[in-house]
Amino acid sequence: MDEFNQNPSNREPGHSVPENPTKPGPRRPKKRGGFLPALLGVAVGALLVWFIMQGGNGEEERSLANDSKQEVGVQTERVSFDMNNDITDIVGKVADSVVGVTNLQTVRDPWSPVEKTRETGSGSGVIYKKQGDKAYIVTNHHVVEGAQELEITFDDGSKTAGKLVGGDMWTDLAVIEIDAKVVKTVIEFGDSDALKRGEPVIAIGNPLGLGFSGSVTVGVVSGKDRSIPIDFDENGTIDWFADVLQTDAAINPGNSGGALINLAGQLIGINSMKISEATVEGIGLAIPVNLALPIIDQLEKFGKVNRPTMGVTLLDLRSIPAEQQRDMLKLPATVTDGVVINEVMNNSAAESAGVKQYDVIVEMDGEKIEDMVSLRKHLYNAKDVGDTMQMKVYRDGKLLEIEMILKDGNSF
Repeated sequence: MDEFNQNPSNREPGHSVPENPTKPGPRRPKKRGGFLPALLGVAVGALLVWFIMQGGNGEEERSLANDSKQEVGVQTERVSFDMNNDITDIVGKVADSVVGVTNLQTVRDPWSPVEKTRETGSGSGVIYKKQGDKAYIVTNHHVVEGAQELEITFDDGSKTAGKLVGGDMWTDLAVIEIDAKVVKTVIEFGDSDALKRGEPVIAIGNPLGLGFSGSVTVGVVSGKDRSIPIDFDENGTIDWFADVLQTDAAINPGNSGGALINLAGQLIGINSMKISEATVEGIGLAIPVNLALPIIDQLEKFGKVNRPTMGVTLLDLRSIPAEQQRDMLKLPATVTDGVVINEVMNNSAAESAGVKQYDVIVEMDGEKIEDMVSLRKHLYNAKDVGDTMQMKVYRDGKLLEIEMILKDGNSF
């Protein structure tokens, strides 16, 4: 306040400067303005509020900092969540019915006279029946082919011996028998005819061997009624067309014979193969259970499938040179498809019906026969042992009709 009063420029207007500054003049009451005290009051109040707020925030920050320091040393608790869903429930329900199948064969060491039994292949299988003291497993024929012993591995790692009941090359199915005492559960059959494209399916098996046992893959039904060419003897000629389901669920070597199931946990297919060309992805194949059931039943009862046979050996007409078709078979130029009888076996259905060597079959029961595959499909799928079959054949250039009563393949 002294500095304010000594500065002339800060004096209030209307005050004169005394002529003699050393001699005080008469004292007058000093006027004080109201603006400055009010300003100071506001400033002091604001400072008090600021200090209070800062003090509070500081305490809160210190408290949070202390809490953070305390939490650093605390171990995080692991919480287990129950993530069960439809798929995990289904897999848990059927897992014990899907097994590993190991093909054991006796081999001779070239450096030793001692013979040893070793694993020559492995695949998967499905326990479908438990009756009395026996239980039955369905798998692929190619999984057990040539086996001298079979070893069955369960989902929990336990093992038991298996006995081959029978197998069928044409449908790639086989049945194995085991002791029922070691079986916990069997799978339920579904209806493969009721499947729809896009319907979810689950594949369970042992891809690449028992090291990946019980592997689960999920996909959909990509297609139904697929026909896949099979060359059994690998001579470059198609011997059969397998009727299969197509799925994009991953199926790899070792999955063969495993289960393809629906979301009801029912078996709707036997995993069989995959198309593994470099340009192909996600095409797995399975034998529809509705086609497998009658084969399984016959294998279980008889150890084989009782198919009707003609008792002949065959050649595709297309494989015969045109000159021989004209000169030896004496076929009309309009006949380009059919099956040639190469040999007739003794006591066979063909011999009894009067079939001759070099007859050319062009029709069976009103169905056109183009090659050996179509002949087998008609014979195996449409006919039974004891059935009568009507055939049309060309012999020496003339069209003949022949009636044949089909026999069991083991009857001659």
